[in-house]
Amino acid sequence: MKTKKLTFMAMLLAIALTVFMVEARIPPPVPIAGVKLGLANVVTLAALVWLGRGEALTLLILRVILGSVFTGQAVSFLYSMAGGLLCFAAMCAALKLLGRQRLWVVSVFGAIFHNLGQIIVAAALTGSLGVLAYLPALLISGVLTGAFTGLAAQLLTSRIHPKVE
Repeated sequence: MKTKKLTFMAMLLAIALTVFMVEARIPPPVPIAGVKLGLANVVTLAALVWLGRGEALTLLILRVILGSVFTGQAVSFLYSMAGGLLCFAAMCAALKLLGRQRLWVVSVFGAIFHNLGQIIVAAALTGSLGVLAYLPALLISGVLTGAFTGLAAQLLTSRIHPKVE
């Protein structure tokens, strides 16, 4: 990997971790477990557009691992990793179908699948399907927060065109 690309990826990881840590300090917008803005996903979406799938996936995995270490919440690692990987897969598929012009829609799909990943982990850890009761609220929040972070990523990637190869 070229030095310039590696440096750019390190910068994006630092930004994503900083945003993740700041957001972890913000009280949840609603009193429902698992609902948050997901602002670090703006960086993941931008990396997907600017760098491609492999590099964006690497950044996502590193952000989840380091974010869990820095916050000291080992259980959140499972939720974040499952949600992040399902989100990433959905965003890759949606980006291929919809293109960069509808990045905000790509983000909505990602947020919905992130919430589905969280529900799957919660059901597995609790051994109960009762957690499915959270699904409607999580899906609504996923659409709203996904649209917000997607619009931010769309604005960012439409205005900034880094030359990294």
